[in-house]
Amino acid sequence: MGDSQKKLLGEAVNISYRTTTISYRLDYLIEHCILAVAFFLPMSLNVGSGFLALGTLLWLAKMVRNRHFGFRATPFDLPVAVLVVLSAASVFMSPDRNFSFYNYYNLMGRYIVIYYLVINNIHSAEQVKRLLRTVLVSASLVAVYGLYQYSHGMDISAVGWVDGDQFPKLKMRMFSTLENPNLLAGFLVIMMSLATGMGLSASSRKMKVMLFTLVIVFGMCLALTYSRGAWLSVLAVVVLLGILYDRRIFWILAFIPVMLLVGHDVFFDRLMSIANPTDTSSALRIALWESTVAMIKDHPFLGIGWGAYWLVYPAYDFYVQDPGTTIFHAHNMFLHIPAEIGIPGSLFYFGLMIGHAWAAFRLTRHDIDRQTAGLMFGILASIVSIVVSGFTDYVLFNIQLSMLYWLLNAVVVLVWINYGRYH
Repeated sequence: MGDSQKKLLGEAVNISYRTTTISYRLDYLIEHCILAVAFFLPMSLNVGSGFLALGTLLWLAKMVRNRHFGFRATPFDLPVAVLVVLSAASVFMSPDRNFSFYNYYNLMGRYIVIYYLVINNIHSAEQVKRLLRTVLVSASLVAVYGLYQYSHGMDISAVGWVDGDQFPKLKMRMFSTLENPNLLAGFLVIMMSLATGMGLSASSRKMKVMLFTLVIVFGMCLALTYSRGAWLSVLAVVVLLGILYDRRIFWILAFIPVMLLVGHDVFFDRLMSIANPTDTSSALRIALWESTVAMIKDHPFLGIGWGAYWLVYPAYDFYVQDPGTTIFHAHNMFLHIPAEIGIPGSLFYFGLMIGHAWAAFRLTRHDIDRQTAGLMFGILASIVSIVVSGFTDYVLFNIQLSMLYWLLNAVVVLVWINYGRYH
């Protein structure tokens, strides 16, 4: 080999090394942006969105650098694309198209970007576990802050989160960084589900103790939100555990009457009020559902417009009758979504929810490592909790919780790509 050939070969090796090094650094930075999104999401939407934007820019830089603009194919690409298109079409039905378009690209953009950013930039099982551990660490801080907040006696009587006549003793409800007790409750049930799935499959006793300690802490905080719908969601998760994991778990249900007897009478009154439609919260929900059904009947195909519920509701209002009160959502996921984007769009939305849940369920039955199966069970239980709470509330109306939901869906797809398609 001549000197010129050796020189060319050396230059080629150096270029290859530099390219590999830059790609590695970009992968490292993108992963840590995703971890930062997961960590800051329940604490600050702005900070979480900032890291999402940074991670997306780095991903684009990586594609330009590698001259590869492809995406990892997933089983859900087509229904996701149809949902995006139908949701965009609903904007034309809005009484304020500018607002709906702005709301659409800001929210749908976040959800789709976080979904595909995770799918295309997280590759190994260890990265997945690191991501979900980050989520739980963040949730722990949210819970600790909530306990601190509650211990300092923040009176919520003036906020209107409770019917003061029916629950005169209920002066405090925990809301932590999510600014609303029901949103915090929905978040905590998701975290309890993840921690339970990971705890059941943990390989060491120390890790099991840590994870189930988290479940207990999250459960304490959940109780102090006084969110009845979230309590029912936990019940659904326990039933799911009993069916899929171990029927002996059903014995937990036997302790509910005991806890009610020894617990504070506010808990008992709050729980018993689930069957009482006369308190203001229940009566408002029923009225909202009637109005929302009317919206769906009038606009079945493309809905009233993405994000336009608060604009359209006054035309259907027969209960609140207060121009100073703004109703942002229907307090029912299964009515709100078809009302805003139409029945066809909602079928794709709920189809994607069922599809990701089914994929997670299938993965728990596959011959994969125990810890990954535990993660999938935790995500499956999380989706079940969202479904159950969706009958009386719509926690995914919150941008942070929706971003978390799409992140968890992406994790299911990642594991399916790595394991499920080969079984």
